[in-house]
Amino acid sequence: MDVPFVSVQRRRLAEAVRHLIDATLTLEDATEEQLGSAADMTEAIARHLGREPHDDDRGVRQRVELGHTDYLPRSPLVGEVSPLAPPMEWQVVDGGIEVRGMYHAAYEGPPGYVHGGWIALTFDEVLGMTNITSGNPGMTGRLTVRYLKPTPLHRPVEIRGTTESVDGRRIVARATMQVDGVVTAEAEGLFVTLDPRRAAEYFGRGEAAPAGTAEA
Repeated sequence: MDVPFVSVQRRRLAEAVRHLIDATLTLEDATEEQLGSAADMTEAIARHLGREPHDDDRGVRQRVELGHTDYLPRSPLVGEVSPLAPPMEWQVVDGGIEVRGMYHAAYEGPPGYVHGGWIALTFDEVLGMTNITSGNPGMTGRLTVRYLKPTPLHRPVEIRGTTESVDGRRIVARATMQVDGVVTAEAEGLFVTLDPRRAAEYFGRGEAAPAGTAEA
């Protein structure tokens, strides 16, 4: 029997790990005894799931990715079972994508603000999702980000993405990031649709192309 990857308990585990990451980064008054006990318990959890904490083998995904819906639950931005993902929710709005959520301590760059690399990742992911929604999936060829103001941590963030134009295999998409109605960053991405031959050359024959690539 094939066990579904996305489940209630895997979502619970991902959320618990997010809180553990936040605690590790923010509880500055924790004692060495508390930290040592927490490390012992966390190592025990890893062993319980079949991973030796100090082993170089960190785990390799075995499931073959069949399409975008297989990828999204593991997305580093909106993945519901990815402990790396900030708490973000997305929906299709007027043919584009709208993402709402919040960045916490794990995403800090300048003190109190979101790391610019995470903002770039956010735009790359949102624009890719936007293109898939508009029926024009493609791989990122160029991503240009303008940082207008520092984006604060622990404040509601809204990201909107739209596919602007499609010219043959070239797709142009744009997105903005806002906090309290103020645009803190914006991006333009050029995406390129891959033909099946090139996808096979890049990612191997007999395997599904990763999310963000054109499907045959």
